[in-house]
Amino acid sequence: MAHEDLALVTGVPGWLGNRLLHYLQETHPEYPEDAPKPEFGRVRCLVLPGSPRERLEELVPGVELVEGDLRDPASVGRFCAGADGATLFHLGGLIHPGRVRELHEVNVEGTRTLIAAAAGAGVRRMVVTSSSAAAGGSRDTSTVWDEGSELRPYSPYGRSKQLTEELANAAQRDGALETVIVRPCWFYGPDQPARQTLFFSMIKRGKGPVVGGGEARRSMSYVDNTALGMLLAATQERAAGQTYWLADERPYTMNEITDTVEAVLEEDFGMQVAHKRLRLPGVASDVAYAVDRTTQSVGFQHQKVHVLSEFTRTIACSIDKARTQLGYRPGVDLREGMRRSVEWCLASGQTI
Repeated sequence: MAHEDLALVTGVPGWLGNRLLHYLQETHPEYPEDAPKPEFGRVRCLVLPGSPRERLEELVPGVELVEGDLRDPASVGRFCAGADGATLFHLGGLIHPGRVRELHEVNVEGTRTLIAAAAGAGVRRMVVTSSSAAAGGSRDTSTVWDEGSELRPYSPYGRSKQLTEELANAAQRDGALETVIVRPCWFYGPDQPARQTLFFSMIKRGKGPVVGGGEARRSMSYVDNTALGMLLAATQERAAGQTYWLADERPYTMNEITDTVEAVLEEDFGMQVAHKRLRLPGVASDVAYAVDRTTQSVGFQHQKVHVLSEFTRTIACSIDKARTQLGYRPGVDLREGMRRSVEWCLASGQTI
């Protein structure tokens, strides 16, 4: 018996995953009226042992939870059991690991295990979440990537995502199951982790880093915008076998990102803001890059050093293909997205 109304989801609870779950149950406000509507009567999630479950049950009453790990074929098999005709949203993976080898174990081999189980169970389509890190970064602030741009990842995380994409494309070519790859950029929005709240706090205190002039550009992915793109990738027939960049309408400079957060904190929430910047020369990012490569080469990653190493790199994309083929229209801009992010932090009892 086929279960076309079943959605399988990995990577929850999590930043983007939680927002996707919300829109599996509620109609997305920007969903195109003329596009096929996603209708999922059942939702099943793969969750790590010990993960908090209350939030998932709040988002999706009656959600089916399967405890397991992408590295464990037995639990992945249970997760995919009886999923003939289902849609699989694969968001699970590591970004900042304790040990670098875990990136390959989870992101690559975990995806390989999941594809095999999903294909064996008869899953109809798998939407695979990749990352802008698969493309790399550019010193040229005018660089804008599209789906035809060469992938040149410079970090172990980026390489793991490139390999993940290769596995998904192979599954499509072999006829194992339909796959669609989406490449979000820098996430922001509700359900954010502590590192994003720290970014807000640093800007408030005048410690927001501006490296090398702050003119490097970044595409940003407000989580609700990204969830919209993922739903469209799951439902549009022509999306099978395709790759799509998903981001806000346009890239922003690092200066604009910092200025926007500062304005939201002060004007929308009445916070006292220092109106200062932690200004660092571009060489600081170069040094961080060298340190990051060295530490990762011996199996470790320092999260803050890694982030600093990217501050002078432009990571910007075009969403024209998603707009044309999927009908993707991201409705939330940077100012509104950051306002909602801060609002969520305060409502959740976080201190900025």
